[in-house]
Amino acid sequence: MTALPDPHDFIGIGLGPFNLGLACLTEPIDELNGVFLESKPDFEWHAGMFLEGAHLQTPFMSDLVTMADPTSPYSFLNYLKERGRLYSFYIRENFYPLRTEYNDYCRWAAGKLSSIRFSETVETVTYDEGTELYTVRTVSGEEFRSRHLVLGTGTPPHIPEACQGLGGDFLHNSRYLEGKAELQKKKSITLVGSGQSAAEIYYDLLSEIDTYGYRLNWVTRSPRFFPLEYTKLTLEMTSPEYIDYFHALPEETRYRLETGQKGLFKGIDGELIDAIFDLLYQKNLPGPVPTRLLTNSALISARYDEEGGAYSLGLRQEEQGKDYELTTEGLILATGYRYEAPAFLAPIAGRLRHDSRGRFDVARNYSIDTTGRGVFLQNASVHTHSITSPDLGMGAYRNAYIIGELLGREVYPVEKSIAFQEFAV
Repeated sequence: MTALPDPHDFIGIGLGPFNLGLACLTEPIDELNGVFLESKPDFEWHAGMFLEGAHLQTPFMSDLVTMADPTSPYSFLNYLKERGRLYSFYIRENFYPLRTEYNDYCRWAAGKLSSIRFSETVETVTYDEGTELYTVRTVSGEEFRSRHLVLGTGTPPHIPEACQGLGGDFLHNSRYLEGKAELQKKKSITLVGSGQSAAEIYYDLLSEIDTYGYRLNWVTRSPRFFPLEYTKLTLEMTSPEYIDYFHALPEETRYRLETGQKGLFKGIDGELIDAIFDLLYQKNLPGPVPTRLLTNSALISARYDEEGGAYSLGLRQEEQGKDYELTTEGLILATGYRYEAPAFLAPIAGRLRHDSRGRFDVARNYSIDTTGRGVFLQNASVHTHSITSPDLGMGAYRNAYIIGELLGREVYPVEKSIAFQEFAV
């Protein structure tokens, strides 16, 4: 009988920026033997939104490692140095990396790591009570065993209920660039959504509206085009103290706050809002530009006419309580992303904690299993850890915390108190 290989200390499933950061931070730790499994053949992060000039909404210090270990060789500044662009970035005097640049940085870091296995799609995860080990089986037939799991599968594109099963060639914004050329051949294009991605796409299509001659609509359920709240005292909500405060609140209170806090991390960059207005002003100088910005308008139904090649969108003006219809040939859904528990977790569902609404009950230490130390979750805990969950700048903090839980000791010092304000009595 062939002996099974020694188990890993942990297995990371999925390789977005957060699990990639964990891979970077655990690489130099001899006591931790981890492996990361990713279904894609290489690192890729929102490639469909690599619009020219688009940048992160967080500064370069929110890279994979710096907020946990500023001396790490996997920092964004070291990437710039190796690429010969450090002085150019310095002279640029802009803290915000371009989105394509950040993706290239992540690919650079991934290429230096020995723990990553690309093109490995996880099929099932099981648990053996006798050995107290998880077994992760992949589609290729590989098996990996470990004492711990770190889930980093990310949040898949969200398609609104009204558009489920809708025909035609509509796009989610995650595929915008690959479908842009065909989209611009249409007589009319409607964009649905209210966040940064929607604003970037609208600006991009408005810039070329004269060239292609389409009508362009932007529909949002929000009462206005909300800017990202980025004042410094608000940014203190991305702090250890606020996580402690928020996590300790009653579940119903946290869910109520989650609904109201979306503008704190899903708003539009203020400069982009101003640039859109300026571009509208410029485009309207020769005469009215064929574009409409429709606020307070919820998408309640959609149907596709295959013969006419057009969509009919049923909208409701929520403040007036009036329904109306909009017809469009092209449709883009900038409707964000929503976490879904991976199907491969089904065999261990009984070991995972859920709250009263069926979402993972994420402990303060980011664990979701009944032992409180076996399975950890990346970026799916807005309902338990507030706006820090998707924030790139808090990724290194969370990973430092998880590493401490895996080892039972602190490797990267985890800040306990950084805010000037007090959140709790």
